[in-house]
Amino acid sequence: MEIPLARYQSIRLDEIRDSSSNQKVFNFPRKFSLRGRRWKNPFGRITCSSVVQGLKPKPKLKPEPIRIDVEESKDQVFDDTQIRKSGVRICSQIEKLVLCNRFREAFELFEILEIRCSFKVGVSTYDALVEACIRLKSIRCVKRVYGFIISNGFEPEKYMMNRILLMHVKCGMIIDARRLFDEMPERNLFSYNSIISGFVNFGNYEEAFELFKLMWEELSDCETHTFAVMLRASAGLWSVYVGKQLHVCALKLGVVDNTFVSCGLIDMYSKCGDIEDARCAFESMPEKTTVAWNNIVAGYALHGYSEEALCLLYEMRDSGVSMDQFTLSIMIRISTRLAKLELTKQAHASLIRSGFESEIVANTALVDFYSKWGRVDTARYVFDKLPRKNIISWNALMGGYANHGRGTDAVRLFERMIAAKVAPNHVTFLAVLSACAYSGLSEQGWEIFLSMSEVHGIKPRAMHYACMIELLGRDGLLDEAIAFIRRAPLKTTVNMWAALLNACRMQGNLELGRVVAEKLYGMGPEKLGNYVVLYNMYNSMGKTAEAAGVLETLESKGLSMIPACTWVEVGDQTHSFLSGDRFDSYNETVKREVYQKVDELMEEIYEYGYLAEEKNLLPDVDEKEEERVGRYHSEKLAIAYGLMNTPEWNPLQITQNHRICKDCHKVVEFISLVTGREMVVRDASRFHHFKEGKCSCGGYW
Repeated sequence: MEIPLARYQSIRLDEIRDSSSNQKVFNFPRKFSLRGRRWKNPFGRITCSSVVQGLKPKPKLKPEPIRIDVEESKDQVFDDTQIRKSGVRICSQIEKLVLCNRFREAFELFEILEIRCSFKVGVSTYDALVEACIRLKSIRCVKRVYGFIISNGFEPEKYMMNRILLMHVKCGMIIDARRLFDEMPERNLFSYNSIISGFVNFGNYEEAFELFKLMWEELSDCETHTFAVMLRASAGLWSVYVGKQLHVCALKLGVVDNTFVSCGLIDMYSKCGDIEDARCAFESMPEKTTVAWNNIVAGYALHGYSEEALCLLYEMRDSGVSMDQFTLSIMIRISTRLAKLELTKQAHASLIRSGFESEIVANTALVDFYSKWGRVDTARYVFDKLPRKNIISWNALMGGYANHGRGTDAVRLFERMIAAKVAPNHVTFLAVLSACAYSGLSEQGWEIFLSMSEVHGIKPRAMHYACMIELLGRDGLLDEAIAFIRRAPLKTTVNMWAALLNACRMQGNLELGRVVAEKLYGMGPEKLGNYVVLYNMYNSMGKTAEAAGVLETLESKGLSMIPACTWVEVGDQTHSFLSGDRFDSYNETVKREVYQKVDELMEEIYEYGYLAEEKNLLPDVDEKEEERVGRYHSEKLAIAYGLMNTPEWNPLQITQNHRICKDCHKVVEFISLVTGREMVVRDASRFHHFKEGKCSCGGYW
C-alpha cells in the first residue's frame, strides 16, 4: 500500500521552473545529485517552492495505525516491497526537511515512522533527526528519537553515539548525557569535549574537572577547545591556582598561542582577580583579536580600573581592530561609571552605523546609562526601539524613572511589564518601590509591596522594607515606621535604619533622629555617611562632647571626613571642584572668573526672592568646612564653571560625593530658573533634575 504523501512533495535542486511572477524556483530530486549543471554558489539561489507545488504550512498528518495482517484484512493486500519503498521515501523526505531547516515538519513525518515500526531507518535519517532535536532544543523530541532508536534495535557506531550524546547535552539533559557517556563502549576526544562542555555550561565545574582528569588518563591527549572550556571552569571556580596549572599544560603542549586558549587565559585571570597576569597573557599574543581586546578591557573594568580600561579602548581603536557590539557595550558601561556622556554618544552612534541598533545587550547598557545620567527620555526612546526586551531592560528604565522622581511613569511601566507577561524579580520591585518612595505614591507603593508575596511569590527583602520605611517617613508617619521595623520578619539592616534617619532629618525630628543615629552607631558595614549624619546631628543639638566622640571613633576606625567635591563634564573632559578656594589645578584667572560668576548668580537669584538658610539641618559636610567656605560650596563652583563653558542648550551634568545641603539645593533651583538651563545633580543619595526652578525630588531627599 502506498502511503499518501501529497503534502510532502519532493523538493528538487537541479530543476528550474519559471512561474508567472518570474521567480526562479528550485526543486530537490528524490535522489540528491549535483551531476548536472554546476553553479558557483548553488545554494545561494534556492527559494521555497511551496506555493508552486500547493504545499500547506505545517500540515498535521495523523495517519491511522495500519496493521499489516492478512487474516484481519482480507480486502487489502500489502506488498512488502511497496511498504519498504514508502519507508525509504519518508526517510528521504525527513532528511530533506531537516536540510531546509523545517524541523517541525520533519517530526510530523517522523510520526509515521513511529507508528510503522517495521520501516528500516538508515544512519543518515537518524543523524537528521538528531540534528533537528539539537536545533529545536526540545527534550520531548529527544525522548521520542532516542526511544525510537532503542525500540528499533539500532546499534549506533562511535559517530552516532557521539551525536546522540551531543543531542542530550545541547538539550539540557545533562544527567542522561552522563549516563550515556558512562555506557559508551569507546570514547574519543569529541565524546569528552561534549560532556565536559555540558557540565561547564551548567555550572558544575567540579564534575567537569573530574572528567578532564579521566580524559587525560584515558587518552593522554587534549584539544585547544578543551583547554578553552576548562579555563572557563577555572574562572567559574575563582581558582587561579587551577588556572595556572592549565596554563602550564598549554605551554607544554605548545597550544598557548592559539587564539581561543589565549582569550581563555585572559578571561580566567581577569575573573580570578589577577589582572597583571591577564595583561601578560594579552601582551604575549602574536595577534590580538577583537575578543582578546574585549576580554582585557572587561577585566580592567570588572575590578574598578575604569580609567585604565578607557585607555585600552583608545589603544584598541588606534590599533585598527574592529569593534563589535560587545566592545561598544563595555564602552558604555565604563562611561556609566565615569559619567562620560560624549563617549556614550559616540558608542551609540557606532551601534547605529554598525547595524546593532536592535542588539539587546549593548542597547540595554545604553538604557542604563541614559537613565542614570539624566537622559531618561532618551533612555525611553532606546527602550521603545528594542524589538526584544529582557528583564534587565525593564529594570534599567524603571530605575531611571525612580531616580529622577518620575514615580508615576515607573508605576505605569511596571504595569505594562506585567501586562506583557514578563515576570518581575527583586530588582524590579526595588526600582518601582523606590520610585513610589521618592515620589510619595503611598497607595500604589503599598499595593505593589503587598503583591510581591501574594501575587508574584517573591519574599520581600530588607531593601524593599527600606523603601516602605522611607515612604512612611515621607508621609510624616515616623511612629508607624518604627512599628513597621519592629514587625519586619527579618533582621533589621543599616539601610532600614538609615531610611528612618533620613525621614527624621527631613521631618525635623531631632530627638528621634538622635536615637536612630545611635542605633546605626557601630552597625556594620561601616558607612562614613552614617557617622557624618550622626556628627552633624549632635552639632545641631549643641552636644559638642558627643560630636567629638564621633570624630574620635572615626579616627580609631581609620576613617576621616572627606572634603566635599563636585565634578562637572564639559565636552569630553571632567572638571573637579572642592569647596572654598581649594581647586589648585586651575590658574588664578580661571579662579577669579569662577568666583565672579558665582557672585553674579547669587546677586541675580536674590532679586528673584532667594533667602539663604539660617541653619542647614543635617548637611553631609562637616560644620567646620561649612563655616570656612561660606558661600562657595563645591556645587556652586562647578555650576558656575559649567555655565561659562557649555552652550545654553546643553543640560549641565553635576556629580557630588556628598548629599547636597538645603541651601545649595535652593540655590540650584533658583539658578535653573534665572538661566533657563536644565541641571542634573547626582549627589550621595539620589538624582536631582532641576528645571525651571523646580527639582524632581519635590524637596524631599
